[in-house]
Amino acid sequence: MSSYDVLTPSQREMVRVWEEHMSSEFVTKDIEATLDTMVPDAYVNHVPVMTGGVGLEQARTFYSEHFITKMPPDTETALVSRTVGVDQIVDELIFKFTHTVQMDWMLPRVEPTGRRVAVPLVAIIGFKDGKVAHEHIYWDQASVLAQIGLLDGDTLPIVGAESALKVLDPTRPSNELMR
Repeated sequence: MSSYDVLTPSQREMVRVWEEHMSSEFVTKDIEATLDTMVPDAYVNHVPVMTGGVGLEQARTFYSEHFITKMPPDTETALVSRTVGVDQIVDELIFKFTHTVQMDWMLPRVEPTGRRVAVPLVAIIGFKDGKVAHEHIYWDQASVLAQIGLLDGDTLPIVGAESALKVLDPTRPSNELMR
């Protein structure tokens, strides 16, 4: 039996809607289909850089001008874990891309560097009336900035893609920055 089998019908529906939302963002890149999965007063908050929007019109502008249309072509998301509650889903993901396009939603005012990035990302998705009510998205911005060459991991207590590798393989060494 999988963990999906123990979900209630309403929890399964939340998972279905969230996966449809993600597919519309990253696979079909369909802005209107993405918005169709959201309640009218939904909001998106990319916490590290405070990008997103409140309400469908701001979300439409954000998705069309800064997010869906500004995603590097090699973007990948890999689900690490998922927790499904009564009205909320928490996804732990590895988010990978090559910084070949302007990504104002994640790297405001930063020109493309051509560098590869892999970063753990956590999405907390709230639901209301069977649709997405909010997205709180968290990632380690210092790790992203180190990977694109804007922060120096040799002089600052930060890591780059190693944090994503550690999430995927917990047996990787710990405490390396304390040396």
